[in-house]
Amino acid sequence: MKCPAICATLFAAVVAASDVTQLKIDDFKEFVQDNDLVLAEFFAPWCDHCTALAPEYETAATTLKEKDIKVVKIDCTEEQDLCQEYGVMGYPTLTVFRGLDNVTPYPGQRKADAIISYMTKQTLPAVSQVTKSNLEKFKTADKVVLVAYFAADDKVSNETFTSVADSLHDSYLFGATNDAALAKAEGVKQPGLVLYKSFDDGKDVFTEKFDAEVIKSFASVSAIPLIGEVGPETNDEYVAAGIPLAFIFAETPEEREQFAKELKPLALKHKGTINFATADPNSFGQNAGWFNLKPDQWPAFVILRFDNDKQFLYDQDLTINEKDIGNFVQDFIDGKIEPSVKSEPIPEFQDDSVSIVVAKNYQEIVIDNDRDVLVNFYAPWCDPCKKFAPTYEELGQAFSLPELSKLVTIAKVDATANDVPGNIKRFPTIMLFPAGKKNSPIDRSDSRSMEDLAQFIRENGSHKAEGVLPESAKANSEKLVEQVADIASKEDHDEL
Repeated sequence: MKCPAICATLFAAVVAASDVTQLKIDDFKEFVQDNDLVLAEFFAPWCDHCTALAPEYETAATTLKEKDIKVVKIDCTEEQDLCQEYGVMGYPTLTVFRGLDNVTPYPGQRKADAIISYMTKQTLPAVSQVTKSNLEKFKTADKVVLVAYFAADDKVSNETFTSVADSLHDSYLFGATNDAALAKAEGVKQPGLVLYKSFDDGKDVFTEKFDAEVIKSFASVSAIPLIGEVGPETNDEYVAAGIPLAFIFAETPEEREQFAKELKPLALKHKGTINFATADPNSFGQNAGWFNLKPDQWPAFVILRFDNDKQFLYDQDLTINEKDIGNFVQDFIDGKIEPSVKSEPIPEFQDDSVSIVVAKNYQEIVIDNDRDVLVNFYAPWCDPCKKFAPTYEELGQAFSLPELSKLVTIAKVDATANDVPGNIKRFPTIMLFPAGKKNSPIDRSDSRSMEDLAQFIRENGSHKAEGVLPESAKANSEKLVEQVADIASKEDHDEL
């Protein structure tokens, strides 16, 4: 069916009404050179993330148009050479251009408000001049605004504040005034600082020493709501704050609002020590599972330390209320609560040539001993892990003789079901923990043949033990006895 002429006309009008300019290689560079500040999206039509970004990007473009900030997009399926020139590796890629020689990635969230906030900051100096006539407008120019009040001859405070503004320019708006009467009207003693915000009580007054690091810490804490909501758009803010985060998991918005109201006094009491935030377990499901919480049992309360990824779980069978949560939080601060450990049960018997490691026996089997320990960190759903399993079992057999098993342990751990040290990024990951050097494990994930792994253990293990491979068991039996005797003799000598 053909579209009537009026339909085509309306469609053209909609396209023309867009405030996002689509550029091609022929006009891209000229456009960037002619405009002081340009935000560019490199996209592909088939990209779902690009589709999700589109309405947010359009909204941002409309607002930024009023500030004379240009917003453009480039279709990388049509302009491959241009996208390659700017190193586009995935979609969407957002890039900020200040001419052709000053090109930086956009670091913020892919939401209209975040894009508008970030790009607006790029048009302003590190520190804007604040006066009586523009203070009220400046306070609300962004979600978080910092204004310093100091005397014109206070060079130290000026330099300190400017250094903070330079380092945090992309995160917050900064303003300053030398007007003593304005400081007095705001209830601030010079040198002073106020963080104005569009949430909570509207502002926080800085009362500590006018020091750059102290101001940065104050900003990172005060810029976060007393009880906000954790999600893809706010997660980075909580991580950057650098203090533990208390998650309040609840299924409905009404419940989350209720808990936020009830626990607000606790959040205020522990402000600067622990952040509090609600979370929807349904949309935040992967993280809920990562906390080792019981599925489908909400509400729940968890404290996470970002410095070591340790989790502290409040019993899900207990009621969440201000008094009990207050006691739990205080016990956490006082170091009275043990972190939660996700672990499978410890096997009653290790009756296989490959020892089964779980979180609760990891220290015993892998670390607290004088053996060379090879560990296979695997995932049950991983196809390469499944293919590798028979080979690894044979490797275990090669070191299963009593004389060898005293020197070498071949072990495996399901890294999806157990909390294990380190950051395992791929499966399988094969690590050797040499005796006496357990803090310096050696990765051997690039080779999965039994012969190579046996050689790897011999060359890198502290005991230099040589496994008895199936095809050479008889030939090596006498050599094995001599090898074990030599190692034992060497160990006795070392101990002396």
